[in-house]
Amino acid sequence: MSIDIQQIKHRFGIIGNSPLLEHALRTAVQVASTDMSVLVIGESGVGKENFPRIIHQSSARKHGPYVPVNCGAIPEGTIDSELFGHLKGSFTGAINDRKGYFQEAGGGTIFLDEVGELPLSTQARLLRVLETGEFIPVGASQAQKTDVRIVAATNVNLQEAVARGRFREDLLFRLNTVPIEIPPLRARPEDIPLLFRFFASKSADQYHMPPLKLTPEAVELLQSYRWPGNIRELRNLTDRMSVLEEERLLTAEIVRGYLPRTVSEDYHPALRPMESREQQSFANEREILYQVLFDMRQDMAELRKLVSGIMQGDIPVGHHPAGGTADYADLRGGYAAAGLRPPTSEGAVSLLTHPTGSFGREEPLVALPHHDFPVEEHVQEYIVEEPLSLEENERRMIAEALHRHKGRRRLAAQELKISERTLYRKIKQYALDEQH
Repeated sequence: MSIDIQQIKHRFGIIGNSPLLEHALRTAVQVASTDMSVLVIGESGVGKENFPRIIHQSSARKHGPYVPVNCGAIPEGTIDSELFGHLKGSFTGAINDRKGYFQEAGGGTIFLDEVGELPLSTQARLLRVLETGEFIPVGASQAQKTDVRIVAATNVNLQEAVARGRFREDLLFRLNTVPIEIPPLRARPEDIPLLFRFFASKSADQYHMPPLKLTPEAVELLQSYRWPGNIRELRNLTDRMSVLEEERLLTAEIVRGYLPRTVSEDYHPALRPMESREQQSFANEREILYQVLFDMRQDMAELRKLVSGIMQGDIPVGHHPAGGTADYADLRGGYAAAGLRPPTSEGAVSLLTHPTGSFGREEPLVALPHHDFPVEEHVQEYIVEEPLSLEENERRMIAEALHRHKGRRRLAAQELKISERTLYRKIKQYALDEQH
């Protein structure tokens, strides 16, 4: 079957040449000749409502009724009556018999938008329609037949809804016979200039003014934005600028003033506002803390194994797992390099070390004194001496990185996966600039 995608786009007002969009259109036309149920998937604002119309108008049911239903806008207490009808006296306020949408759509197509918002009881009724073509009006005892094509749409992840018990898995299988995924606007950046020109032209006709135009830099800025509201958001933005801007040629600076302060960094980081870069720095700091917690967990697990071995006599107290020994002066120097308080003891000490360590080398975990009395009585004392706060561990990580890179902050920041600006602030916060 030959499909003229350009004709379909012209007929239904679809703007764009993205391969993802054209694939979705081709799928809609191909499935239209069947009676299979279709599930249209896509984010809010991508234009999902166009595809049920395309399917209906391209099918043998095009002369039958087309009934769109917004499931999320109907109260839970009345949705069964709205969809399947009711008999007089079936509930308070039911003064007459009423046909439901499924009866009204007989011989045509019913479009269930936001199908993920249906209550579980209504989902069971819908499943029966899909499986047997029958439904029971509210208050009735006899099932009625219906001949209707069902196209559903959702902007939620129905697989997750199934896992949370909010959507029936068997209903998902029945609805999802043919899935059609509509790409978000950020996945089709080549279509953004086309859509902008289209919306700008419509605004110019409506408000009797010259249409807006974009500089190349402004086009690049719009293509770098994530568009959480998709095409709907782009249209609203274009209308707003058409009314408020006196200049008809929009630069990147003008357009940036209309965008939220969360411009995407996925494409052009240089275009991000300063506030967004600060938010990224905060995210990097959180990553440091998460890494610190993960390293602490590994170190403590290794420490428990070593201390358990000492208590059971499997590991001698003076043994250094890496094959060497270290004295107390070395230990104090290591703690001082990181700006931390070392454990106190008299005489020489041995080190229990992690053979690989959190920072790619051996690290002191706990210091044990050389005395003739049992180790068990003093192990807890030195474990408590080990610094466990997030600030101390973060300071140690930064100090270690600076030491490894001989004070070169750019390399240290790259290793820690944070910006140099964040590193400078942390160095000042922990007074590490006095050491490096």
